Amino acid sequence: MIEIKVPELAESITEGTIAQWLKEVGEFVKQGEFIAELETDKVNVEIIAEHSGVIKQFTKEPGDTVEVGEVIAVIDENGTEGASNEEVAPKEEAKEPVKQAEQQSAPKEAAASSSSKDRLLASPSARKLAREKGIDLQAVNPSDPLGRVRKHDVESHQSKPAKQAAETKQAPSSTEQAGKPVERIKMSRRRQTIAKRLVESQQTAAMLTTFNEVDMTAVMDVRKRRKDAFLEKNGVKLGFMSFFTKAVIGALKEFPLLNAEIQGDEILLKKFYDIGMAVSTDEGLVVPVVRDADKLGFAGIEKAIGDLGKKARDNKLAISDLQGGTFTITNGGVFGSLWSTPILNSPQVGILGMHKIQWRPVAIDQERFENRPMMYIALSYDHRIVDGKEAVSFLVKVKELLEDPETLLLEG
Repeated sequence: MIEIKVPELAESITEGTIAQWLKEVGEFVKQGEFIAELETDKVNVEIIAEHSGVIKQFTKEPGDTVEVGEVIAVIDENGTEGASNEEVAPKEEAKEPVKQAEQQSAPKEAAASSSSKDRLLASPSARKLAREKGIDLQAVNPSDPLGRVRKHDVESHQSKPAKQAAETKQAPSSTEQAGKPVERIKMSRRRQTIAKRLVESQQTAAMLTTFNEVDMTAVMDVRKRRKDAFLEKNGVKLGFMSFFTKAVIGALKEFPLLNAEIQGDEILLKKFYDIGMAVSTDEGLVVPVVRDADKLGFAGIEKAIGDLGKKARDNKLAISDLQGGTFTITNGGVFGSLWSTPILNSPQVGILGMHKIQWRPVAIDQERFENRPMMYIALSYDHRIVDGKEAVSFLVKVKELLEDPETLLLEG
């Protein structure tokens, strides 16, 4: 018998939750096949079978919390597909016991077949949402021409009033409190971790936020003049994030304490620039990292951000995509935010918040006003190692680089 154990995930991840089994007891699996989906604090991980054989037993159920190294399943290398050891009848047994064993195994084979069909025709995010809402995937009509059920199909199915009562038998129960309807929903492991990390960040860091505003006229002018040629040459659009990334790197080089972290009574100054990009997903906020962003051009940064964003939305981020950032940029402006105070992404000591571009009258001199595209920017920082003067100067440097974007080629 071969034991399937939770593999080593990452230094900061020691446990996870069984999201779902991708195989059935009695089903044959090949070496390297996925047998389970594990939900961790940061990403979902699929566990593979390291040996071929028949699944004899699951020691954990979906929803159970498991630790690294814990046994979650047992595989019989010499087993027979479609039946556990107790269901395989010796040839010498009478005909009736054999028939009874076949009758016992038939429903399991049918269930395995049904499960396999669901698995092949539904995306992981669709399966997860259906499981949380108690929806039978077989009842969902896919919009995909190949018949694959996706998350938006499940959401559309759930919104149908005529079917909602029948489909939510296992959904979070609604109760009455003081005559008012409420709904109790269990937080996902990722949401619990986000909540825990944000509270820890506020409790352990001396966090302050300073603000400034940027006249985006020059950046918008460059984008307008260069966007078509940039897209044709590089195959990716010229967005705002590459400008801000370059500006942040230029400012970090001048004010290196914002590219550091605190370890005990020491300051760890980082001589590299791995910039985290906060991305909002249905599962919660994640911060994938653009590696060595200082060595990338505008096109390289835009491609990296696009690739990471797509992986985040498709729930395909690897743990390595989320580790080791030195500074973070978050853009609340895409949701219409005009002003906010971002929370530090511990153990980092600085995070830049971008906001909505809004046309406002700006004084050009004592007599003239012009309507300009303006953006408020915010820098949250850890006052334990970053003084106010340094934080304000950092933000002013970002502002100067963005308002004269040609300097980004030299200093970014």
